[in-house]
Amino acid sequence: MFNRKKLCMLLLAVSLTVVLGGCQDGKAKGEGSQENGSSQETEAEPTMGGSIVVGIPQDLEDSLDPHEAVAAGTKEVLFNIYEGLVKPDSEGNYTDAVAESHSISDDGKVYTFKLREHVKFHDGTEVTVDDVKYSIERCAGINGNGTPLIAAFSNVEKVETPDASTVEISLKEADTEFLAYLTVAVVPEHCTDLDKNPVGTGPFSYVSRSPQENIVIRKFEDYWNTEEQAYLDEVTFKVVGDSNAIVTGLKAGSLDMYPRINATQSAQIEDDEDLRIYEGGMNLIQALYLNNAQEPFDDVRVRQALCYAVNRQEVLDMTADGKGTIIGSSMFPAFEKYYMPELADKYPQDIEKAKELLKEAGYPDGFEMTITVPNNYQQHIDAAQVLVEQLKQVGIDAEIQLVEWDSWLSDTYADRQFQSTVVGLDASYLSARALLERFASDSEKNFINYSNPEYDALYEQVKKSTDDAEQVSLYKEMETLLADDAANVYIQDMASEVVLRKNYGGYEFYPLYVLDMAKIYQTAE
Repeated sequence: MFNRKKLCMLLLAVSLTVVLGGCQDGKAKGEGSQENGSSQETEAEPTMGGSIVVGIPQDLEDSLDPHEAVAAGTKEVLFNIYEGLVKPDSEGNYTDAVAESHSISDDGKVYTFKLREHVKFHDGTEVTVDDVKYSIERCAGINGNGTPLIAAFSNVEKVETPDASTVEISLKEADTEFLAYLTVAVVPEHCTDLDKNPVGTGPFSYVSRSPQENIVIRKFEDYWNTEEQAYLDEVTFKVVGDSNAIVTGLKAGSLDMYPRINATQSAQIEDDEDLRIYEGGMNLIQALYLNNAQEPFDDVRVRQALCYAVNRQEVLDMTADGKGTIIGSSMFPAFEKYYMPELADKYPQDIEKAKELLKEAGYPDGFEMTITVPNNYQQHIDAAQVLVEQLKQVGIDAEIQLVEWDSWLSDTYADRQFQSTVVGLDASYLSARALLERFASDSEKNFINYSNPEYDALYEQVKKSTDDAEQVSLYKEMETLLADDAANVYIQDMASEVVLRKNYGGYEFYPLYVLDMAKIYQTAE
């Protein structure tokens, strides 16, 4: 394979070291691990061509427009279709993509990109500086209604194209982390229906979507990186949300791959000679997310009581055979220098302490609550069921409300009509900010309605800082505030078990929630 030129910056142009999360080591069961965290593959030679059917838990219903997609499950599929000026690799580095090279001014306010020649969109047109300018301005709200589609782009002051191959992005305030957001997709200015017909520059092009059935992508023969073109000719993402149907499909051969199976499914297929299970970190913050604006969760004592009532190790033991990493705030271990393992010990289970806090808050006999859970994520359903039993010990009667995924996105996430919910949140970018900016009080992504002026002030300060050590310290203060305020009942960075049929290889774990299908190949018979 092509030995690409790696950029000498780790995560956000600052030296963030990325490792695979938790106690998992990125290896296939029963085999050794590789140094780079990639899964150990069969020794058979990879071949060009072929197809694969990948099971996914839900349809891509929010949007196929990369600038408007919300769900992590949508973004991980779109990763194969779209590319930005730069793109992440499986080791947490940035590599130039649509851009051939880039530079950042000493004051952190001007990002200059030299575009790669003859990069084509999937419709056959070549990428121009006008397309890049349009894409950045669209994310910044400059060429729309003034509202940024991506919050970080509100800092963009202007985008200039001094010649046919150069793009200069000027920021209002210095931001040495902004490179992380320039993985955002470059899209063609002439396409107006990306939500239904996505057109990007990635190794695969969009073919079709059959609602509630599948999404099909095909190898893009004119992909600019001729040394790293996709092996497979076609990938079908098949919607299979039912837990039993997943196992049946894998055993029967109608599914070749399924990411993120649960412990029960793993036990059902681990002895199947035609299948292989790879273990790694999921890089996902699973928590009981609490609506801080709704009673009784507008009282910090109630939120803290829930934290003390929960035994998180028992959640891991009951739902994932103990696999996963207990966390205490909105940061996962893969973002190593920002991660604070000590926060996981802040709320050890203490039933009497929980009861005392509830009494102080005016709930000596507990209360009733609802936990909303998407019905297509068994891992979150399992966790919620354990939590329900644990909360009974302090007099809290919790009822699980299962909802369709699209309803969760619209009602729970967008409209914030919920009391609590068990889900996992990811980092869309290789940035600590991607995990923590959502809790700023004015953030559109702040679906839990967390509000703390001190947190907001720290966020404004970290955005303006150009000093790496200061940024790390500020982010850690923000994480600590989330823990002190018991903004949520943090549970774990979930372990990831990926199933792949044994006549395929090439799967790699990323420090982001993505499926890189360009690396997957069929092996020679």
